[in-house]
Amino acid sequence: MTEFRVWAPKPELVRLDVDGAVHPMTRSADGWWHADVGAPAGARYGFLLDDDPTVLPDPRSPRQPDGVHERSQLWDPAAAPWTDGDWPGRPVEGSVIYELHLGTFTGAGTFDAAIENLDRLVDLGIDFVELMPVNSFSGTHGWGYDGVLWYSVHEPYGGPDGLVRFVDACHARGLGVLIDAVFNHLGPSGNYLPRFGPYLSSASNPWGEGINIADADSDEVRRYIIGCALRWMRDFHADGLRLDAVHALVDTTAIHILEELATETDWLARELGRPLSLIAESDLNDPRLITPRGRNGYGLTAQWADDIHHAIHTAVSGERQGYYADFGSLATLAETLRRGYFHAATYSSFRRRRHGRPLDTSEKSGIPATRLVTYTCTHDQVGNRALGDRPSQNLNPGQLAVKAALVIGSPYTAMLFMGEEWGASTPFQFFSSHPEPELARATAEGRKAEFAEHGWDASKQGDIPDPQDPETFLRSKLNWGEADSGDHVRLLGVYRDLIALRRNDADLADPWLERLTVEFDETERWIVVHRGRLRIACNLGADPVAVPVTGEVVLAWGEPKTGAGNTVLEGHSFAILR
Repeated sequence: MTEFRVWAPKPELVRLDVDGAVHPMTRSADGWWHADVGAPAGARYGFLLDDDPTVLPDPRSPRQPDGVHERSQLWDPAAAPWTDGDWPGRPVEGSVIYELHLGTFTGAGTFDAAIENLDRLVDLGIDFVELMPVNSFSGTHGWGYDGVLWYSVHEPYGGPDGLVRFVDACHARGLGVLIDAVFNHLGPSGNYLPRFGPYLSSASNPWGEGINIADADSDEVRRYIIGCALRWMRDFHADGLRLDAVHALVDTTAIHILEELATETDWLARELGRPLSLIAESDLNDPRLITPRGRNGYGLTAQWADDIHHAIHTAVSGERQGYYADFGSLATLAETLRRGYFHAATYSSFRRRRHGRPLDTSEKSGIPATRLVTYTCTHDQVGNRALGDRPSQNLNPGQLAVKAALVIGSPYTAMLFMGEEWGASTPFQFFSSHPEPELARATAEGRKAEFAEHGWDASKQGDIPDPQDPETFLRSKLNWGEADSGDHVRLLGVYRDLIALRRNDADLADPWLERLTVEFDETERWIVVHRGRLRIACNLGADPVAVPVTGEVVLAWGEPKTGAGNTVLEGHSFAILR
């Protein structure tokens, strides 16, 4: 017999459909419905609510072989053929993470195809692979942030069996796996949860209706979220999660859901005997996220640090639109590298208000720099541009190398976005495949409005690609063939050398910002980051410049010349000296 359970306090009657046969269910006082039914492995099933003849998928569906509008399918995680029993796990702090989108990482866009490229990541020196959302969403392809069945794996990628093979293959190569989880909203197509219970709140966010995590009857919704998070790490052996836009989780309870999730994740880590990590994406610049719970924080492992990205990108590229307006100077870059946040109870012109809170970066604070994740670009920082153009489409190879040196040579946990290591020429555009025409039109219009809010003037950059056009998706796929040609080879080699130096040099492992110093010259456009005995000297200008540091050149882009108390750097180049 198989036990079927569903939390459905809203309907008066719930029945179970297994392969077309309808069975009664019994309701408990807490709103859970139960039925024990003989069902073969792989049976298709769903629920009938009240007198509606439509069979709805299980909110905790383990598999959706025919898409999010159809029946669920039984899938037993205990039967998965794992071979990673000896995998000890690895801590995420101080590592190098590689963010990728499964559908565009390879031509086939599947877990099995991605496995074929894992050895490239090992050779590069990557520690963790971070998958953009792989939960079930409507349509065949998309970014994954419009998920509606959070417990199941998107079938076109390979479903749950494909994810098992992928994680197992990563662990066999020493790679940890992080999964991007979206708990702040639900997608607009295939969201049947409100039919079952009070999953939605009265609040909303830019991406959809908010989740009920603090209103009446929210306890089971919170368990739904936490249960999903733990499932990725327990049933699919993921080493942690990246939590999307946690600032959109409106929680007014005394124990924030992030603190609750961090506590239960730590319990699961002890049970499994390996480290598990939670990384938040947050727009708040709030140190409480990464402050230990013993010091009244939430106790998350790390958070994305957009301010560092903005400071590096604007200083190198010269862009100033939208949320980049407060960044761009070398003084801003130096200050942000020194303290992690730039906006720390300071005025943000983009928000038109004071923003953030200072982060105590001293060793006594117990918050090392490795709890902030920084990057030269992410899926957002590329895909949220009107044309989805990468830095490699606007900057020269030297500028890309300078950005890489500042990120990988920093004391922060480093992250790459797929293809940046060789300066991929393909864009990463926003794409979707909603089957509903009205929703498709609304999505396209919504993206144009969002681009305008962020300062992108489409009239000056050409037409914004239609997210629903299949070509938008296809042109965003990586072209791995170019990684072995021209300047791509040279840039890839520098990335590989930077990561190796980061891994092998003790000075670059120091996580305390109070021991980091920065010098710069705003006029001459050079900056030097001091990491113990190492000096990372960068020329952000186009002309050669003499930088007042000398020593043995350990790694460089260009041909630096040392002597007479100076090192002369070519335009758009860097040198790491000891």
